[in-house]
Amino acid sequence: MIRADRGDAGERLDLVLLRHLNDLPEASRTKIQEWIRSGLVRVNGREPGKSSEKVKAGEDITIELPAPSPARPELVAQDIPLSILFEDSEILVLNKPPGLVVHPAVGHRDGTLVNALLHRSKEWAGPADRPGLVHRLDKDTSGVLVVAKTERAMAVLGRAMKERFLEKEYLAAVYGKAPLRKGRIDLKIRRDPADRKRMAVSKSEGRDSSTLYEILSESSGPLSGLTLLKCRLVTGRTHQIRVHLKALHLPIVGDPTYGAPRWKGIVDETLRELCRTFPRQALHAWRLTLKHPTTGEKMTFTAPVPGDVKALLEAAGLAPPGAGA
Repeated sequence: MIRADRGDAGERLDLVLLRHLNDLPEASRTKIQEWIRSGLVRVNGREPGKSSEKVKAGEDITIELPAPSPARPELVAQDIPLSILFEDSEILVLNKPPGLVVHPAVGHRDGTLVNALLHRSKEWAGPADRPGLVHRLDKDTSGVLVVAKTERAMAVLGRAMKERFLEKEYLAAVYGKAPLRKGRIDLKIRRDPADRKRMAVSKSEGRDSSTLYEILSESSGPLSGLTLLKCRLVTGRTHQIRVHLKALHLPIVGDPTYGAPRWKGIVDETLRELCRTFPRQALHAWRLTLKHPTTGEKMTFTAPVPGDVKALLEAAGLAPPGAGA
């Protein structure tokens, strides 16, 4: 049961429920409206007339959530080629290509990294549906990703992630110019109340989130309008770099969710067309530093800049860092 508070007074019923059910992934605004229409929601014991009904402070709202969906089909092992940067008895470090989904979800039940890992070894640590995954990357973000191969490695690396001892650095090609050569973005991140598939920044609500950035290169002349940034995650929230850079008015080239059509302002026709048609967010998990879970040795792994991002940087006259930088 939800007791409407003063912040809910005068607001639409569906928006009030969206706010209070923020932790339920299935509670989108569309789904909530469907629950209201189906009679699963009651306000002070009565069925509301419509989703837009205004809520009064102190009203009791109850929801009878529908039965959970049937269990997901069993995952299958698939022989999917992987680009391996390092492997020993404890860890596997990969260079994930853009377009590869990490974890099965609706619309991506197979052909994922998890399916590939199941093929390599069914004895690795972690839950059965997420073998050894220490962290994740968005489908269209490329770069370094580490996998634990034993229970011990999973525990040690998981703790390092929680305590922020894994250093993750990204390269991002963005529109605009950063306000400082080096800076820090401290903005809370939460689900976008208007679209639960997106994240949004907030000064007061959500989870504390911090990103460090540094300008590596800036385009100039007829190519001006783009900047290559190195970003380091202090925290690791969903879509963090993409959301934080958008908030700084530095949308990532090609980002379908948080980007903007800033390519229109680029003078050079070739570069403008390349930006307009770039197929994904130009974000690459470039470098990962960790301590080996068994030896404690500090190790750094670098994923070469992929061909599509490299072509974009070359067309813009932006110089990526060297592999050993």
